[in-house]
Amino acid sequence: MAGETQNTTWPLPKFYFSVTGIPGNPVFQEVTGLETEVQVIEYRAGNSSTFSPIKMPGLAKVGNVTMKKGIFVTDDTLWTWFNSITMNTIARSNIVVNLLDQTGTAQYKWQLNNAFPTKLTGTDLKSDGNEVAVESIEIAYETMTITIA
Repeated sequence: MAGETQNTTWPLPKFYFSVTGIPGNPVFQEVTGLETEVQVIEYRAGNSSTFSPIKMPGLAKVGNVTMKKGIFVTDDTLWTWFNSITMNTIARSNIVVNLLDQTGTAQYKWQLNNAFPTKLTGTDLKSDGNEVAVESIEIAYETMTITIA
């Protein structure tokens, strides 16, 4: 209606993002698994008058992140990074996933601390398909920090 103020605050689109901190700076088309949770500890004191436990927050836990990108003829950055793992010796890195606004400015950041690759998956091959070849890498990390601009 005329004269009313308009709400100009909109959620950020999820298709405009960047990933930094991976050797070779590959460009990813999908990032999934940015999650953290707290384990629940149930406790009941021996002299409690209620017949149910209380719940307390316990250790924080993070899952692995999966990133997908197209396969290019001369691009072996993910394989080189994954292949650098030898019996508990890997250069860990801090990976930052940035959610960008329309100007390309990072508005929301997930920092994955002490990250390293754990699984590399090649593309599915089909003789009758017409899809682009996509590879994925699974990354383990110790802690996650979220920053809002």
